[in-house]
Amino acid sequence: MEKISHPSPWPEIVFGSSDSTTSQMIRRAVKAGELRKLAPRLYTSNLKDTPENIVKRNLYHILGGFFPGAILSHRTAIEGGPSKEGTLVLSYRYTKKFTLPGLNIKLLLGPKAQLTDTPFMDKLFLASRERALLENLQPSRTRDKSAKTLPRAFIEEYLNKICSHYGVEELNRIRDRARPLAKTLNMPSEFQTLEKIIGALLGTQKTTVLQTEMGLARAKGIPYDVQRLELFANLATTLNKEILPVRKFTSTSIEVLNNLAFFEAYFSNFIEGTKFEVDEAADIIFRGHLTPYRPEDAHDILGTFQIVSSLVEMHRVPSSAQELMSTLKARHAILMSARTTKEPGKFKRSQNRAGNTIFVHPDLVEGTIIKAFDLYKMIEPGIARAMFMMFLIAEIHPFLDGNGRIARIMMNAELVYANQWRIIIPTVFREDYILTLRRLTRDHDVAPYIRMLIKAQTFTASIDYGTYAEALNELRACNAFLEPSEGKLILKPGN
Repeated sequence: MEKISHPSPWPEIVFGSSDSTTSQMIRRAVKAGELRKLAPRLYTSNLKDTPENIVKRNLYHILGGFFPGAILSHRTAIEGGPSKEGTLVLSYRYTKKFTLPGLNIKLLLGPKAQLTDTPFMDKLFLASRERALLENLQPSRTRDKSAKTLPRAFIEEYLNKICSHYGVEELNRIRDRARPLAKTLNMPSEFQTLEKIIGALLGTQKTTVLQTEMGLARAKGIPYDVQRLELFANLATTLNKEILPVRKFTSTSIEVLNNLAFFEAYFSNFIEGTKFEVDEAADIIFRGHLTPYRPEDAHDILGTFQIVSSLVEMHRVPSSAQELMSTLKARHAILMSARTTKEPGKFKRSQNRAGNTIFVHPDLVEGTIIKAFDLYKMIEPGIARAMFMMFLIAEIHPFLDGNGRIARIMMNAELVYANQWRIIIPTVFREDYILTLRRLTRDHDVAPYIRMLIKAQTFTASIDYGTYAEALNELRACNAFLEPSEGKLILKPGN
């Protein structure tokens, strides 16, 4: 007969007690194997999990029980919990070091919780952002990974990131809130340092106080997205190492060019939700039959075709960061000419996102393009530069709308300039395209992105664009017009 286990009468976390009766009960429970010791005056009824996991799960309940009224402060308040090395800092009524399984607790004598500090969990408080910044600018005897404060460069980057996400006004608010708090906490020198850093970032004080390249760039008025730049550098490095196929485009037929440009414009808009039946789109492009009930959508396709069908325009690639920005704006103005609310030809002034992906902040767009252009110049012209350019624009998302189409236009301009086959992303291949972009963004995984674009170029080059009818038939045979849930892209034999 299977033995039935009864729940323990003890909670998972049991604190030692000064009450003699309770203390005796705990000792008997430990002796009977009902409790086990985790740390001095700390026990658990969980006999299976590791002490580290038990403590991690109950951390703030334990800290509140031992140190009621303590404030999660200094580096802990900014890091949002224990450091990677397992250090956790609290301001309390006295200074002491305390060890829990997997954690080193630093208690520091410091001011009690202020009205600006937030009650946290059972009996703790979380230091306000202003208090945490002032505390992290305190002198620290140790400079190792267990120090109570974060490095100055980290604080500078933290403030820069706040400015990137919330604007210069938020830095001004932080400074204004920190000023009276510094008097209460008796941290005048820390506030002076904070004020100098913020002033330098905003360009109102000397930049000699700044320690990071990102901070100096903001002070000069050209801040950039550091994380995105690292991602672009990773992509550029990988592309420079890869041996990529070169598919030369040799046709000089105007009909081939126009048919290829038509299907490029058609699919590029379909991916973004501007959906027409293919013959209806052909009427718009080739016969000027604008649909009165969807004039803006029709102009999107016309604008895209106007750009990608022009050999002069598609042979134009940037020779400088400034030229790249002016080219982007000029092409966007054509593409979005019918959508005045989307500010054609102007970089975005508000943040944009897709799902959980937040794109580059408006204040960082120009600086990020300028920094990334140095990477672009290092890459071999042709397919490698095209792959870099497409991801660069898609990831920065410099406009309110039309970013995907502009990114693909910029990619294909690189290919046309190098006399190589363009890349068309057919409807059926949309998920492969989007998922590899997302994987590159989130996981920095370059290989699937490269494979996806090589396959798309192989597909594009396999179609005969000699006549509209022939190209249409071959595209249908390859499942190009199907939704991703309806089928897979079929490559013609020999490709």
